[in-house]
Amino acid sequence: MLIVENLAAQPDASVPQASGDWATTKATYRFWDNSQVQPEDIIAAHEQRTSARLKQHSVILAIQDTTGLSFNHHPSKTVEQGFGPISSHQYSLGLKVHSVLAASSDGVPLGVLEQQTWAREPKKKKGKANRHRNRPLAHKESRRWLAGLVNTELSVPNGCRVVSVADAEADIYELFALERAENSELLIRAAQNRCVEHPSRYLQEAIAQCAPAGQTNVEVRAKEGQVERTAQLTIRFGQFNLLPPSNRPKSTPLQPVKITVIWAHEHHPPEGCTSISWLLLTTLSVTTLEDALCCVRWYSYRWLIERFHFVLKSGCHIEQLQLESASRIMRALATYTIVAWRLLWLTYEARVNPQQSCEIALEGYEWQALFCHTHQCTQPPSTPPSLHQAIRWIAQLGGFLGRKGDGEPGVKTIWRGLRRLHDIASTWKLMCSQPSSGEGLPTCG
Repeated sequence: MLIVENLAAQPDASVPQASGDWATTKATYRFWDNSQVQPEDIIAAHEQRTSARLKQHSVILAIQDTTGLSFNHHPSKTVEQGFGPISSHQYSLGLKVHSVLAASSDGVPLGVLEQQTWAREPKKKKGKANRHRNRPLAHKESRRWLAGLVNTELSVPNGCRVVSVADAEADIYELFALERAENSELLIRAAQNRCVEHPSRYLQEAIAQCAPAGQTNVEVRAKEGQVERTAQLTIRFGQFNLLPPSNRPKSTPLQPVKITVIWAHEHHPPEGCTSISWLLLTTLSVTTLEDALCCVRWYSYRWLIERFHFVLKSGCHIEQLQLESASRIMRALATYTIVAWRLLWLTYEARVNPQQSCEIALEGYEWQALFCHTHQCTQPPSTPPSLHQAIRWIAQLGGFLGRKGDGEPGVKTIWRGLRRLHDIASTWKLMCSQPSSGEGLPTCG
């Protein structure tokens, strides 16, 4: 799709800037304004290609998460235009988005399997009939996790095992009790100290009585008030039966659910640092320390879905679009979803599979222009550079310094660099298309 190609080349540019001319800009806006086009139709082709990519892997992580798109700074976006509150504040209007991102077992994003978008209804006055805890799951937003699981299973090819990964919001009894496909597993962070069939009665106390299986070190990213550090985690695991919640209807008796619990806990964090403590619930078989560490590593890839939503908001500026109705925003969101995945894939593919040719991501004239601009020369090599090297050069265009202690470039410097590369490569392509007319003129390989 030409629209996706234009936006992907300059993800942080405005629609007119990325389109290049008024005709293409108008075509993009008309496409998003077309009521005959549904958001799921836009993303359907991408989902099909994602399913094809999954066939190359024996284990897939399906990472789920929800975010909110805020349009409170746009007065024209109202409830009448299809928007709703995205928080407890009634004046904060926007849309809720639930995405399922597929990733390989070594953390490379493979594509978006599903995306649910909706507007919340304005809150009604509080009363007994409106009590959230006693409402059926079918009437709660929590059902998005179950729908995400079911649709994931439908997307994954036979012979591929899928592990659904989610944070504490997905700690729902019905999700664990839901009948799953034979190749489908769960890996969820616990949100509450659930009742279990154990003398201690509660999950946290029960897992604390399990003997330590070993220790592991994890790198903790720097955040406000805390520096980057290495945390030593003690690993415990055990199998328990989760008891059903007591507030469920008595008319449908529920049975305990067998689950494996992994507790990765930092007992002695540095002064001023919050202790790292992950309590994970999984249906995967965990019998050794290696099994438990594999689950901890897979859960750490949940970070990818947060980066995906970050790219949508900060890279693609989805919240800045001057589109009046929610339906138009949803079509634009489906388009930018493909763009955001491409950026994320490019970032992590270069880290995990660095030696492959950059031609899997760049056209010939693009890597040639990139090489010559970086090395201030006029003749590119006959062999394309590796993907890892090309991405570092692109990131340098976006402000990445590439010093010894800087690590690998992040998605932010890459999307900035891609925008500069678009201009550089366009000029290079134009020069290469012109016939040479004298000595001293640049030559293009």
